[in-house]
Amino acid sequence: MDLQRRLLPSMSMLTAFEAAARTGSFTAAAAELSLTQGAVSRQVKALEEQIGTALFVRKGQRVTLTPTGALYADPVRDALRQIAAATVRTIAAPKGGVLNLAILPTFGTRWLVPRLPAFQAAHPHVTIHFTTKLAPFDFRVHDLDAAIHYGFGDWPDAVCDHLLDEEVLPVCSPAFLAAHPVTEPADLPALPLLHTSTRADAWNDWLAAQGLAPRPGAGMVFEQFATTAQAAEAGLGVALLPTLLVRGELADGTLVPAIDRPHRSARAYYLVHPRGKANHPPFAAFRQWLLAEARGALPPG
Repeated sequence: MDLQRRLLPSMSMLTAFEAAARTGSFTAAAAELSLTQGAVSRQVKALEEQIGTALFVRKGQRVTLTPTGALYADPVRDALRQIAAATVRTIAAPKGGVLNLAILPTFGTRWLVPRLPAFQAAHPHVTIHFTTKLAPFDFRVHDLDAAIHYGFGDWPDAVCDHLLDEEVLPVCSPAFLAAHPVTEPADLPALPLLHTSTRADAWNDWLAAQGLAPRPGAGMVFEQFATTAQAAEAGLGVALLPTLLVRGELADGTLVPAIDRPHRSARAYYLVHPRGKANHPPFAAFRQWLLAEARGALPPG
């Protein structure tokens, strides 16, 4: 217990140190923390005595981190941020039902969110905090319980649950198709093709599946499928889009197949989580619901 106490400085010491390290001034730190300059100085001095090393070089009204202090500052700041985030989550869901989930933006808004009312009705005490992530990341660094990932089921040090395969289809506006009739796949490379940056090789993969050579050059490029779909609706060209994300547009005729040649992507959607999160109650409830929802794979409503 004595060792634990020595290695766990008080919050008042750590917050005083972090503020002084960030502002470079005991006076500025004191103003931020609503303390006196002397109180901040005493807290920092007590911290230095507890860990047995100097953290600042004092120069008049300014303070500069020592090399040891600089190494100490970042992990202390990260720890304080994690404590603050945990406090916010507890306030938002006092019964402890918080799930921190990273989502792909268009998949989240078009496939997941319309289905969430059913999950919330079944699990009213679970609060989901969403973060948008377009690329894989390190669970050890980011404060997340799980992520919805597009790719292969090979995320390092994580469990990958297969959710949905992806089928892509060339689509455009009815007016564009009327002005640019397509009778066979070979007609498409001559038309303006719209690209999504997260699927840089999608068009070449589709063309190869039709027995056609890759298309040289590139047309307009958009960051997200939602914007690519809007560009296609506006008549800017033909977009290669996942059918599960544009079911509404295909149903109401806003978008139409340029040619009815769907292609199954090699990659798929996965629910990914660190191995230690499997029994986290909010995640366990969400995982069970989401896998069942994906097995149904029907449009909402």
